[in-house]
This record gives sequence, C-alpha cells and structure tokens, in this order.
Amino acid sequence: MHAYRSHTCADLNKSNVGDDIRLSGWVHRVRDHGGVLFIDLRDHFGITQVIADADSPAFADLEKVRSEWCIRIDGNVLARDESLINPNLPTGEIEVFARELEVLGASEELPLMVFGDQEYPEETRLKYRYLDLRRQVMQDNMKMRSDVVASMRKRMWDKGFREYQTPIITASSPEGARDFLVPSRLHPGKFYALPQAPQQFKQLIMMSGFDKYFQIAPCFRDEDPRADRSPTDFYQLDLEMSFVEQQDIFDTIEPVLAGVFKEFGGGKKVDTDWPQISYRDAALWYGSDKPDLRNPIKMQVVSEHFAGSGFAIFAKLLENEGTQIRAIPAPKGGSRKFCDRMNKFAQGEGLPGMGYIFWRDQGEGMEAAGPLAKNIGPERTEAIRQQLGLGVGDAAFFLGGKPDAFEKVAGRARDVIGEELGLTDKDRFAFAWIVDFPIYEQDEETGKIDFEHNPFSMPQGGMEALNGNPLDVLGYQYDLACNGYELVSGAIRNHRPEIMFKAFEIAGYGKEEVENRFGALVNAFQYGAPPHGGCAAGIDRIVMLLAEQSNIREVMMFPMNQRAEDLMMNAPSEPQNEQMRELNLRSLPPEA
Repeated sequence: MHAYRSHTCADLNKSNVGDDIRLSGWVHRVRDHGGVLFIDLRDHFGITQVIADADSPAFADLEKVRSEWCIRIDGNVLARDESLINPNLPTGEIEVFARELEVLGASEELPLMVFGDQEYPEETRLKYRYLDLRRQVMQDNMKMRSDVVASMRKRMWDKGFREYQTPIITASSPEGARDFLVPSRLHPGKFYALPQAPQQFKQLIMMSGFDKYFQIAPCFRDEDPRADRSPTDFYQLDLEMSFVEQQDIFDTIEPVLAGVFKEFGGGKKVDTDWPQISYRDAALWYGSDKPDLRNPIKMQVVSEHFAGSGFAIFAKLLENEGTQIRAIPAPKGGSRKFCDRMNKFAQGEGLPGMGYIFWRDQGEGMEAAGPLAKNIGPERTEAIRQQLGLGVGDAAFFLGGKPDAFEKVAGRARDVIGEELGLTDKDRFAFAWIVDFPIYEQDEETGKIDFEHNPFSMPQGGMEALNGNPLDVLGYQYDLACNGYELVSGAIRNHRPEIMFKAFEIAGYGKEEVENRFGALVNAFQYGAPPHGGCAAGIDRIVMLLAEQSNIREVMMFPMNQRAEDLMMNAPSEPQNEQMRELNLRSLPPEA
C-alpha cells in the first residue's frame, strides 16, 4: 500500500465496503459521542467520515487529535446505516472504521477556524492565508480560477493563437499607473521596471511578423487598492493580432469570454447580443463607462422642461453654458418614503439632494407629487412623464449641473434604484462594448489639451481628424463591460509614425520626447509596420464575477491587503545594508 493513501477522501463509496484502505488529510471536525468518536477527514478532494470506538486499536490516539491536525488513517470501509446516509457527500453512504493512526503534522491552537462559516478580519485571514485557503469556499475559488485559465488557453489555441512570453524585467513605460522600479546592480543609478502590461512587447511581436499572439500575462502596477483591483499585481488574458479592424477583435474575444462564462457561470444566462455603446452615450444613459445592463434604467436629458420654469435652482443653473438636467427614471419607486431615502443617498454622496417627482392615483386620475411638481406645474410635469414613459406608481429623480460634476453620482444612484426596486436581473451576465473614446481632454482652468485615454490608439479619421478640433477626435479604443465591471480594454494601435508624432504634438509632446520615451516602438514603425490591434481581459476580475465574490482578494491565492502589504511574508521589508551597498543605494527617511 502507498505510504500515505490508497484513496482520496472523495473516492470511497458503497462499492468499497469491506476494503482495507488508507487515507491522509486534515481533521476537519471531531465529534465525541461518549465512547464513539466521529472524525471528518478532509483533503483537497473531499471529506470522509472516520469512526472509532473502544474496540479500535487507534481509539486512545484518536482521542488526542484536534482540528487541522494532519493525519494518516488505516481502516476498513463500512456501510452506513440507512438512516445515517449523508446525501450531500459523495462518500455519504460509507464510513471508515479506524484501526491505525499516524500523526503526520500536529497543529497548535488555530488563529482562525477552517470548519464553519465564522467571519474573521481580513488582516487575520491574510496573515494566516494558508489556513484561510483550506476553507471550502477558497478551495473552490482557486480551483475555478485554475480551470478558467486552462479554458481560456484552450479556446485561444483553438482560434489559431500561440502563446509567447514577454519580459518581466524591462524599461519604465507610462501605462497610466506608477511603475514598480528595480535597481540595477551592474548599472549603478539605473533602474529596470516591472511591466504594467506587455503593451509595447506585444506590438513589437506584431512588428516581428507573428500574426497572432496571446499570453496569460502578469502585470505590475503601483496603484491604490479597490475591491475589484489589486494594488500590486494581477493577471490578464493578453492578445494582439495583425491586419485587423476593431470588429475583428470583437469577433475573436467574444466567443472566448462567452464560452468561459457559460462554462463556469453556474447556469446564469449569458447574453449573446453584446451592444456597442459610445463612450458619451454610456456616460449620458448610465453615468458610467462600465454600465450594468442588467438594470434597465436609462437616464435622459430633460433640460428643456426646466428652462425658464418655476424651479429657480434648475432654471438658473441652465443659464450657464455646458449645464444639463438629467432624469433617472424609477419604475415602481413612486412613494414618498422611497424618494426621501434616495434624497438621503444623494446627501451621503456630497450633494444637497436630488429633486424628485412621483406619480400616484388619487381616485379621479393620476397626480404628480413632490416639490418639483409643484414648482414647474402640471404641463411640464406631464411632458417629463411622457418623455420618460412613466405612470402611476413610478418616480423620477433629477440632477443638474455640468455633467462631469454629477455623472458618477447619477450612475451610482441608478445602480441603487435598480437594486432597491428589484429591477436588476441578478441571474444574468450582461455585456456591452464601450467604443468611440475621446482621445483628448481640455483642462478647464489652463485650457491645456492632454490625452484623456490611450495615446497609442489610432484616431478615427487618421491624420485628417487630427487637423480639426482635438476635442472631437475619437479613437479606435474599446472596453468591455459586464455587470458593472470593466473586463476588457483594448485598441486598434496607431502604427503610422507621422500620425503618432502629430497626436503627441497636439498634447504638447515633441518628437524628440516621444522618441526618447517610446524609442523601440517608434523605431520599429519605420520598418514596415502592419495595422494591428488587440485587447486584454482581466482574469482576476472575471473569476471574481464567476465566483460571485465582491472582493478580488477572494479569488487571488496570496493577495496584498488594502495597504499593499503582504502580512504573511512581511513585505515590503527593509533591505539589508549589504544589499543597499551592492546596489549603490541609500534610503532617505520620509518627509515629515
């Protein structure tokens, strides 16, 4: 017999009754029924119930074991009594009568329990992550993550892609976040960087004549943490293709992701029609460039109904250039109690409140209620109701000003309204491509033009577009949103040097600076660059959605905490003096 096991803790069933077997695993739970011990023995694959009574040679030793001891059991497989069968376990028809015990690894008192559903502080869970990972939900999350990556790889190979690896130690390259720098021992005073993404390398792979590339790529960004973002490193399905247009990228990645969501989505509906929504329309309708389309609410501009109206706040606001009034329809939200609750939500977001109108049945017909209705009168109120398609029992909320100032709050309000009124379909994955991103933005105070989005995207209209108003220039850049999260980002690349130099010139970057910062790409573009484009899909975020988790740390094996610290490995840590001398570095105390 094998030194540690003849079967896993998920293998045994009624066909094994009478067999001599050997199991190894962790003590999941111990139950003492007065002279009879029941031990749930757990390994990576499942749980088997072990039993011992006074007749067992191992009984005295088994009385000493505690939760999370790692043990080996030799014994006989017995059939459970019909009334004691556990239909929830693959091994629920049998139990193992223990004859011999070997303690492979005793456990000290546990800082967190593996058995049960107790909640522990995140700091405790991350410090003792190896214990936290023993819990079933974490085992399931990590297995799903591994299976998702394997599925992605297979689907990409099936589409004619090959996987190529790009460097981990490279030059600093601005990708929208801070680099992690690595000092060079051989070149004192100089630094490498960990790649924020394989962006330049994958484009250079296209320059090298490889038609299709993909990689499960590690990326490193020194970012502020969020629930859906790691502060240090993450993984993405990275791909690039030559001789393609925007739609070709969509046609390539859509079946890959749809297949993964159908395979691992637990039976939830996966939308097959993925709309393409312009960036500006997404901001207008949803208040976000990553809208949750499970929520059917679509915001609308209703400025005309408030211009010159009796509601002085909005009427006066509209006299300023660039201002709007937007309405958030709230089907089934027509009660003063709900409207007051949403008003309080707006105040919690830093606004004075949200105006509202709700419609109710007064017996003799429909009546519009709320402060706004009284101020603007029945004609305007009715025009708003008809525009929004609302009726009795419905409501609408209103925000005004310059869109940039209130869009995000409006988007969050839309989400809360959809959630509280039960409008958001939780049993569905709803995808949407966000397209037509503006390349440039203008600082209101200085008037300076700078890049708003990816500076390497090909401008729609090419050089001709760059000769017009920069704020009208759109890029062939796109994101894929799903259920309120950005899953994919990509672009058709600007592969024409003269267009690239012009694009950077508009934002105030001279040719020499572009050549210094992006020399490899600029040089490569001089030697017959093919049109190319690609995208990257965030694996951590995808698995988070599939595992129905709200925090990305629940699907990462060894994540950092909110302060970008690894409490288990004690990182970051202070280097030794010898290491600093070898690198010709000196550490300065932080400024007070």
